[in-house]
Amino acid sequence: MIVKKIKMSLATILILATSASAIEITSPTQAVDIAGKQRMFTQRMLKDYAMVGMGNTFGKPGEDLKKISADFQDHMESLAAYTRSDEVKKSIEKIEALWTPLKQILLETPSKEKVGKLQVDLDDLLKATDETTKLFAKESGTASGETVNKAGRQRMLSQRMASLYMLKVWEVEDPQFKTKLEDAMKLFKTSLDELEKSNLNTEEIKILLAKVKRSFMFFEMMSKSKSKFVPTLIYKKSNDILVNMNSATQKYVALESK
Repeated sequence: MIVKKIKMSLATILILATSASAIEITSPTQAVDIAGKQRMFTQRMLKDYAMVGMGNTFGKPGEDLKKISADFQDHMESLAAYTRSDEVKKSIEKIEALWTPLKQILLETPSKEKVGKLQVDLDDLLKATDETTKLFAKESGTASGETVNKAGRQRMLSQRMASLYMLKVWEVEDPQFKTKLEDAMKLFKTSLDELEKSNLNTEEIKILLAKVKRSFMFFEMMSKSKSKFVPTLIYKKSNDILVNMNSATQKYVALESK
């Protein structure tokens, strides 16, 4: 059991460790993957922020928040260096304009008074990163590029569902909580159904998607329950989906070189 937990922790760390030193993007679908991770980072940072705010140290959210912030900056610079498209460059400039004031806020002591605006600002950043990812997917001109976009978005949705629940557990008032959660779950379920039908799927990818489907049942169960769920369980289940969807996304990326 201990070994299994250690392996999962390492897998979670490795997911996001496309390194804070520098990423050399070498293909259009890899660019889609890296841009797609930016979407996921916006929601993971919010999840970590809420965990730290609640004083919950499971998964070391304080350390994770610092690392993801550095990774976001690194990914943004790598994408800007890779693209030759003026349209994509403008899209990345928009991301940078939204990101710059957020960097310091995310490293300050979490506050329930500030988290409402932070959520709004990170949602704006999510929209901007989604636009950039779609531009890279369109540029790739391949079926695998669009599939990588869709699979990568599942990573973000896993963290979005978790961050919404974390804020609820932290007793942060959000009148749109139910709508946001329902929208995220509906998009996740629809996208998973579409991915399961993809003719790009290998046996390995099919196994990963089956694991994701089982983990997603936890969130479906939570959405129907009036019970209060413990943050550590939400954190773990969202990371289970994240790990497996990241693996599936990488395998879709690898198909381009075959």
